[in-house]
Amino acid sequence: MKTNRLHKSKSLYLKQHATNPVDWFPWGEEALEKARKENKPLLVSIGYAACHWCHVMEKECFENPEVADLMNAHFVSIKIDREERPDLDNLYMDAIQAMGLQGGWPLNVFLMPDQQPFYGGTYFPKHQWVKVLSGIAKAYSDQHEELAKSARGFGKSLRLSLVEKYGLKAQKSSFQIQDIRAIGDKLIDGFDSVWGGMKRVPKFPMPSIWAFLLDLAILDRQDDLGEKVCFTLKKIGMGGIYDHLGGGFCRYSVDGEWFAPHFEKMLYDNGQLLGLYAKAFQYTKDPFFKEKVEETIQWLLREMKSPENGFYAALDADSEGKEGKFYIWNAAELQQLLGEDYDWFARLYAIKTEGNWEAGENILFQKESYEKIADSLKLSESDFLAKLHKAKQIVFKQRNKRVRPGLDDKIISGWNGWVIQGLCQAYHALGTESYREQALATGNFIWDEMVQENELFRNYKENEAYTSGFLEDYAAVIQAFISLYTLSFDLKWLERADQLMARVMDRFLDQSDGLFFFNDPKQEKLIADKKEIFDNVIPASNSIMARNLHRLGIYLYKDEYLDRAENMVQLVQELLLKEPSFLANWATFYLEKTLPTAEIAILGPNAESNGLDFQKHYYPNTVLAAGTGMDKLPLLNDKPAEKNQYFVCFDKTCKQPVSSLEDAVLQLPHLPR
Repeated sequence: MKTNRLHKSKSLYLKQHATNPVDWFPWGEEALEKARKENKPLLVSIGYAACHWCHVMEKECFENPEVADLMNAHFVSIKIDREERPDLDNLYMDAIQAMGLQGGWPLNVFLMPDQQPFYGGTYFPKHQWVKVLSGIAKAYSDQHEELAKSARGFGKSLRLSLVEKYGLKAQKSSFQIQDIRAIGDKLIDGFDSVWGGMKRVPKFPMPSIWAFLLDLAILDRQDDLGEKVCFTLKKIGMGGIYDHLGGGFCRYSVDGEWFAPHFEKMLYDNGQLLGLYAKAFQYTKDPFFKEKVEETIQWLLREMKSPENGFYAALDADSEGKEGKFYIWNAAELQQLLGEDYDWFARLYAIKTEGNWEAGENILFQKESYEKIADSLKLSESDFLAKLHKAKQIVFKQRNKRVRPGLDDKIISGWNGWVIQGLCQAYHALGTESYREQALATGNFIWDEMVQENELFRNYKENEAYTSGFLEDYAAVIQAFISLYTLSFDLKWLERADQLMARVMDRFLDQSDGLFFFNDPKQEKLIADKKEIFDNVIPASNSIMARNLHRLGIYLYKDEYLDRAENMVQLVQELLLKEPSFLANWATFYLEKTLPTAEIAILGPNAESNGLDFQKHYYPNTVLAAGTGMDKLPLLNDKPAEKNQYFVCFDKTCKQPVSSLEDAVLQLPHLPR
């Protein structure tokens, strides 16, 4: 079969287009030079391997020889995997939005040969795509100057700084308790009291919003707020968005009830949700949250782990050309598998004879509590759960005989950072030693295979690290390395985090506003160097980096880190107060600055085991170190280590040392009433 240039790519998404009749190029100088030399517009098409509508457009358009002839005659066509090049995706997504269009994937953008965009859109059906191609080819020939002028305008818009665009102001304002409560009130104002989450369709889990609200609930003793967070996590965990047989969460639900997902499973949100559910278990001791943590880790280890101890990027939504086919069931099939257990199983998961979804099929969707079903069967909850486990294993075994969804087997450093973070929290919550071992093994894999001379690479596949990392990767990996210190008390993790931080300060920092670029401007010349401040499903790289600077500054006594972190949150403060739902990770940092952060130093012969015991419960806004007196960590220096003691300090000033965990906890602050 004839292939195009994409067959040499490591990206699964690009390889999926390698047999298209379109003369695709990967992003690079060859394509850009061809466009300049032949004076042709660039057609940049961006997607990812687990994207359902990307597959649909490929089948309808890019596999069609007539469509390909049109593209090849008039355009230089470039295919980009957004997961390999999020910088280009961010850049051209901004362009689409500047054109007043809705963003999404596949993202198709038309550029002048100098890379400046003039038109674009997302999914186009074949008849529409042909019209667009013909219209643009004609306009490029007949109205070239008008298109060039339009492109210059969009290019200028892309180069607008965040300070100009959003009126950000550097200010030395204090952190007010009434402000942090107002942020919490504003966020929870959109709460869906029936289904949890926010009153939106479609529904994304948005981990950073619920992580902030949980921290606020604990630190402000707002029990009702804590209940709303846990109610949301319960509803998500009961929904069709959660894989009840295999563990793990889909990306979002298309409805407002967490019922029907787009069935792709991504690593980045599963890593975050893992940590969030672990915190919810620490907060409530509700075994439901423990179940979701354990099942999600089982899925990660079973289906997503590479032999090198990295984790793969994603599972496709489709199998056998149909979205969700791997995960859905008809009632007759379940009845045959489960026999006399079918009735209660069907009741638990809302299974209907006629189907609860499309074409007589059912999505497993838990509508009733385990306790309620157990009562109806006159069983204790533990006996019912044993029965449920057995039934799920039968159905799961049958599911494993099906054609599996495609696996995107590239390893992304930043996304692995989120999984490490989740595993660390799961270890603190449940004490399962294998979680600790896996977190450390994945951390070592990233350091050994994806960091070269303190440069972090984003992608790893076929024994090779490639594509220099973006701020998103550095931020998540530094955060993960700080967390690895909290379960090992091995100083090397903080040293590694600091080495990566030095690289970030050197290569990504914009001295003009104190924020960091998303891309490394010294790596490649793009038409604009973008910065990211809005927290989405993945929190903004700048908000994660501000919190990393804060934590490392406390551990290493680096005042320049603390000052820079404070300046960053103060720069976005006004925007945060107006639009907290888009800056929830910044809100968590604002909360940490309002209290302030407790610096906990645990010393003595049993320091490390005492340090792990301390973290079995979730105490937000703490930086914790433990050692026996031989440590070189500044936070532990100048403190006696002959006997077991806890030092709770604030801004390097310590309260009276105490000898018991309980007494140390009493010294932790809450927001005053």
